[in-house]
Amino acid sequence: MEAVVVTMKLPSFKSLSPNAISISSVHRSFSFLRRSSSLSVASSSEPVSLGHHTRNDFRILHQEVNGSKLVYLDNAATSQKPAAVLDALQNYYEFYNSNVHRGIHYLSAKATDEFELARKKVARFINASDSREIVFTRNATEAINLVAYSWGLSNLKPGDEVILTVAEHHSCIVPWQIVSQKTGAVLKFVTLNEDEIPDIDMLREMISSKTKLVAVHHVSNVLASSLPIEEIVVWAHDVGAKVLVDACQSVPHMVVDVQKLNADFLVASSHKMCGPTGIGFLYGKSDLLHAMPPFLGGGEMISDVFLDHSTYAEPPSRFEAGTPAIGEAIALGAAVDYLSGIGMSKIHEYEVELSNYLYEKLSSLPNVRIYGPKPSEKVNRAALCSFNVEGLHPTDLATFLDQQHGVAIRSGHHCAQPLHRYLGVNASARASLYFYNTKEDVDSFIVALADTVSFFDSFK
Repeated sequence: MEAVVVTMKLPSFKSLSPNAISISSVHRSFSFLRRSSSLSVASSSEPVSLGHHTRNDFRILHQEVNGSKLVYLDNAATSQKPAAVLDALQNYYEFYNSNVHRGIHYLSAKATDEFELARKKVARFINASDSREIVFTRNATEAINLVAYSWGLSNLKPGDEVILTVAEHHSCIVPWQIVSQKTGAVLKFVTLNEDEIPDIDMLREMISSKTKLVAVHHVSNVLASSLPIEEIVVWAHDVGAKVLVDACQSVPHMVVDVQKLNADFLVASSHKMCGPTGIGFLYGKSDLLHAMPPFLGGGEMISDVFLDHSTYAEPPSRFEAGTPAIGEAIALGAAVDYLSGIGMSKIHEYEVELSNYLYEKLSSLPNVRIYGPKPSEKVNRAALCSFNVEGLHPTDLATFLDQQHGVAIRSGHHCAQPLHRYLGVNASARASLYFYNTKEDVDSFIVALADTVSFFDSFK
């Protein structure tokens, strides 16, 4: 077979130059876009979807990439940010930038109030019983490491068992590998059933008196499947084990009620829920947080410091050493306000519709293998599809989609190498949706994918 040589080009972006136009004029331009877009949608016979209704809040979506209209389908990696979140971040730095908890002057007091208000917003968003159960971290990865090093090193001993699944994100595997090496604890992994969902029956059978922790995802970032967390928590608590939930792919997309789930720990990342990067959070039950030692030492997490010893602050301050990501936390609060204004039930309902549409369209293409369960009356897939096309590398697909069609998808192992090995592949392509996507986005992706496959097939 002849070698296929494809000349790749650097991405080019057609957008407003920040040096040539003022911020206020950018705002006016997008206001015009909003007005003209709403007029065009209103004149259509089709009902206005949530995607059509909200996408004008996201300035980044209104641009061309490599000569084509941007179609952003990499939301499981990171979401876009609405204007309200960008404005909140800018307002902090422009009008009341100051350190929190330390100053008595106006700017510091204002920053502290807004920072702690953001904590309360996150607590309400996931229905925590107290805002002090919310610890701000750099991201969900740091939140899991916090639990692993603080709770794990203090509570695990040789022979204790930690149960995970083969579908976990690396962030929920590697910290426990490190801690198990230090403590002698044993990691046990649940495999997939015939529907390519982590085998819940197997998980239940694994839980025993040796089990000290069950650390699992809520929604898989590859399989688009969800786990029955409430049931898992009951099984774990029956033997005195704790449960940590990786909720990075659920908190942004559905109602998550930590009191209803009754999980002991839950983590999520801001950047996947319309907030900025560099901020995430850990939810922990109050009694557990109070019993845990500090994760990092330094300023802010102390009560008193002497030359020979220190005493520590109460949670959550105990786990927030140093100057935090203040503006990012405040902007996360704005993201929570934005999502709450739409309604998480409404977002989830719309995404189920989008998910089914994506699966139907993608599965209609020849030689496409989609991973995870098929949607049904009992199975609602998350709004993403990880897939492979027979004979084509996913990175080739993703590159051609971007450079020839302006369609942004993911390729690689999605920080889930053990899962890909279990599935018998090194990598996959992934298209992932959010509430600002539309069926037209899906249609554009499918047309572009068919064209991409046709291009590579022409060389065979």
